[in-house]
Amino acid sequence: MVKLSVIVPFYNVQQYAPDTLKSLRANARDDFEFILVDDCSRDETPDILARAERELPGAVHVRHEQNGGLATARNTGIDAARGEYLTFLDGDDWLAPGYYEQLLASIEELGCDFVRTDHVQCTARARSVHRVPYGRRGVVLDPREAILPADRSTSVDYAYAWAGIYHRRLADRGLLHFTDGLRTAEDRPWIWKLHREAESFATVGLLGVFYRRGVASSLTQIGDVRQLDFIRAFDQVVSETAEDRDADKLLPKAVRTYCAIISHHLGSIERFEPPVARKLKSMSAVALRRMPQDVLDDALDSMDIQRATRLRRLRRRPAAAGVSA
Repeated sequence: MVKLSVIVPFYNVQQYAPDTLKSLRANARDDFEFILVDDCSRDETPDILARAERELPGAVHVRHEQNGGLATARNTGIDAARGEYLTFLDGDDWLAPGYYEQLLASIEELGCDFVRTDHVQCTARARSVHRVPYGRRGVVLDPREAILPADRSTSVDYAYAWAGIYHRRLADRGLLHFTDGLRTAEDRPWIWKLHREAESFATVGLLGVFYRRGVASSLTQIGDVRQLDFIRAFDQVVSETAEDRDADKLLPKAVRTYCAIISHHLGSIERFEPPVARKLKSMSAVALRRMPQDVLDDALDSMDIQRATRLRRLRRRPAAAGVSA
């Protein structure tokens, strides 16, 4: 019986994959499996993973013949997983030795659907601890309680899939799969679905994942059209939340977060290629008009003047022909 399945997508990370794999080796156990999904890398990553399949206990190497993006690669791993519990790691991040044993012990002790954890963010030599934005630790709770309030950072804003562990019953219910083909913000519809539909969760003050920021190949560093998938991701969040039994309570949070992300991208629009920047403005304007307008009005009224003015100006922007998400 496999106790824990660790799903690790890799794409063109030859510089970092050896550290990731070394940290997995320091977390190996006879009943753990490591599903290494190569998302059609074009560098030396496939060779590194082929060696790991021979040398890393519990390694399972899966290769995509076409690049599908992080969401699709994670789904491949979920479908291949045999464990009672599942977790994720990205191919350029790493772990503290023995971390997974502690993580597994925490969810087994609590007996809930999923557990969320803190992490260490690493930018060059700098290290900073990032906490799950929920104060109660080690207590089993209803995940829906951690979505609100709308005007503060909450658990649905801490969307990192690798910052936690998940019982297989969530995968069996279809709650662990990501929206296929999303290139960025793939974890936003995912975390919202978890918090709306799972039955129990807890947060624990456990540090062991080291999240590498500033990687040149990361989509967060690249200003191309794939970044605009955040619009499709948040459209999904809003539409699914609108169907929820508590839509009147939850929609303000979904819409406000969507607005904040649009404003964030507009505030750093210079990092986008010029055609993508134009498309960002047009698609964002259409997205604002798609939102529930009364909820949007309230969200804009509650935001700071700079962001609200930027979004109101965009909302009035004439629609470009043929522009959609």
